[in-house]
Amino acid sequence: MSTPEPTRLSHVDETGAVRMVDVGGKAVSRRRARAAGTVRMRAETAQRLRELPKGDALAVAQVAGIMAAKRTAELVPLCHPLPLTRIDVALTLGADGVAIESHVETTAQTGVEMEALTAVSVAALTLWDMAKAIDDELAIAEIRLLEKTKEPA
Repeated sequence: MSTPEPTRLSHVDETGAVRMVDVGGKAVSRRRARAAGTVRMRAETAQRLRELPKGDALAVAQVAGIMAAKRTAELVPLCHPLPLTRIDVALTLGADGVAIESHVETTAQTGVEMEALTAVSVAALTLWDMAKAIDDELAIAEIRLLEKTKEPA
């Protein structure tokens, strides 16, 4: 069953003015979102990350992603601040890059897609920052929402 496409942007009112969506009338529900992305890099760069003391670069990026999810409403102007109940950020080092996946949950009146996407984005930017000195071919790619769910609280 597909959801019909909205006829207008959710953060723009009928006059064209930007607004924060009113979720006051919505029921509180348990909401989850998963997002993913990739930082592509030279094989040599991935090997250098692999040789660092166990997980240092990945651990820093993981913590950055968690912190970013918690601060999403400060970074994205029209996002509602949410009481997050779970934030997981996993980074998997491959032969030529790092796969990043986040899982965020809340019990609230609106979803956590932006928090999940922000976690992945900032984790990727953190890896970029840590590896940019040795790799001018870094690429952040394929940041996307994998799943979002809603169920009664």
